Amino acid sequence: MENIETIKETRSWRSLLAWSAIWIGLIALLVLLAIGLRRTQQGPVVRGEKAPDFVFTSFDGQVWDSKDLAGKVIVLNIWASWCKPCEQEAADLQTAWEIYQEREDIIFLGLDYVDTEREAMAYLEKFRITYPNGPDLGQEIYEDFRANGVPETYIIDQSGTLAYVKIGPFNNLAEIMAAIDPLLPD
Repeated sequence: MENIETIKETRSWRSLLAWSAIWIGLIALLVLLAIGLRRTQQGPVVRGEKAPDFVFTSFDGQVWDSKDLAGKVIVLNIWASWCKPCEQEAADLQTAWEIYQEREDIIFLGLDYVDTEREAMAYLEKFRITYPNGPDLGQEIYEDFRANGVPETYIIDQSGTLAYVKIGPFNNLAEIMAAIDPLLPD
């Protein structure tokens, strides 16, 4: 009799532990879904907001930390080699970089989204892009900026505030320069 009671008690505890684990897992899943839903409902970051801090390593191994770039205008372009609209603006972004690159108060950074390094490097070579670019490993920066696709470009002013947000490709060089020029001293 005692053995049967011990077995029943052991089964009861195991059953209780199993159900507890299931409920804890379900609650954790619901919390993650709620966080994702909240982020989706927030939409992308907007002008006037403090830009999220970010750090990434470029394809050539240099570490870029937005905190170290305080006081500069940052043009952060999120792109992908498989993105056809990204190709529309690639040459104009490179030309803009060539116009501004001698200045000490501006930096262009490219962030490669969901890509292989080989394809990303081929894209950079194809469009002769020379400003720093690197992968967004784990899509952290993409998520911090609450991006919704590629291309997206965020222009951050010297105080770290989002001064301009472009969803989709720039239409031409003039549009890029019109977004940047008001932020730079003469």
